[in-house]
Amino acid sequence: MTPSDATRASHADLTHNVIDFGRLLRDHAISVNPADVHDVLRSLRVIDLGDRSDFYLSLRALLLRDPDRRGPFDELFEQFWGAGPEADAMPTQEQWRTMPEAGSESMRQPEGPTYSPMVALMQKDFSDFRPDELAAVARTCVSIARRIAMRRSRRVKPTNRGSRVDPRRTIRRNLRYGGTILELARLERKIRKPRIVLICDVSRSMEQYSMFLLQFIHSMQNVIGRVESFVFSTSLHRVSSYFKRTDIMTAVDEISEEIPDWSGGTRIGESMRTFNERFARRLVDPRTVVVVLSDGLDTGETDLLGRQMAQLQARCGRLLWLNPLLGRESYEPLARGMLAALPYVDVFAAAHNLASLQRLADSIVPMRGRPAGRPARGDGNSFSPLDRGRGRE
Repeated sequence: MTPSDATRASHADLTHNVIDFGRLLRDHAISVNPADVHDVLRSLRVIDLGDRSDFYLSLRALLLRDPDRRGPFDELFEQFWGAGPEADAMPTQEQWRTMPEAGSESMRQPEGPTYSPMVALMQKDFSDFRPDELAAVARTCVSIARRIAMRRSRRVKPTNRGSRVDPRRTIRRNLRYGGTILELARLERKIRKPRIVLICDVSRSMEQYSMFLLQFIHSMQNVIGRVESFVFSTSLHRVSSYFKRTDIMTAVDEISEEIPDWSGGTRIGESMRTFNERFARRLVDPRTVVVVLSDGLDTGETDLLGRQMAQLQARCGRLLWLNPLLGRESYEPLARGMLAALPYVDVFAAAHNLASLQRLADSIVPMRGRPAGRPARGDGNSFSPLDRGRGRE
């Protein structure tokens, strides 16, 4: 049985066939992402599914970016869907129609309320993601990073298109008209890119989450720019230079090969001490937001962790701790490492899915005048150490 026969036997639905064909292309080094497949599924509503030439051209137009890969694409199309579009022994229109017609009903808009696949993706726990869904994670992380990068500050600047009028400049500009207001001077709020330090736990206990959190770091660093990145397990390593790569998988492969304790134990206190002693003075000031991504399962000295977190909080503008376990309904931060760190955390938030990362955009803002050791409240997705016995807010 050929791959196309096996696929059609197990999936009578055309939607599933298109998705499987996209996976087949990726397996053969033809770049296809979920958005491309979604575009194909939308196109099937408007083309003649009985015309296999139209079907082929639609898939080729939407799934083939590199013209040099035309040969492999045609071979895979022939292997998966049957005889190629230019073959001599082309099936009749009726024979071709039997292949897609089973799935054509699934492409029609259903009546009544629907549930968006993107909503499901946003709520899906990272531990349940498949490797081929990383592209969707990457696009969402880039969107989150852009939202953070385009955040407006309270300060304003002159502009020709802003909605806010500058009274003083307006009066000065119209003196030449005898005081009659003929031209308005406008203002707009400046874009304030935050200075961010990201410190990610890549120990064994974080293995099912670290790949997706590293994708988040990669997007932040490449979109915002003013980002320094570190990873730790039993020791701390600066990895900012690796994340300048355009491909996240290449960056992660290089980091995991060159860092000896990748997926090892967890010594958060020792890692934080290394950061404070070697990097904090140059990289952290009251305008810096420090983000720690970890489950808090520390095998080192918890007293040391508490002291280092207090030192770091006193230096930075805001200290966030993102914990994937916080997304679980029954979770309470009772691990010794987490308990030691919490009194010095301004925002304690979940990081188990894309929705939790999206909510972070409003928290990545430096605070002013925050008393040391007093966590911030009212961030919506935050958890105060005062609530240890009650779980999440």
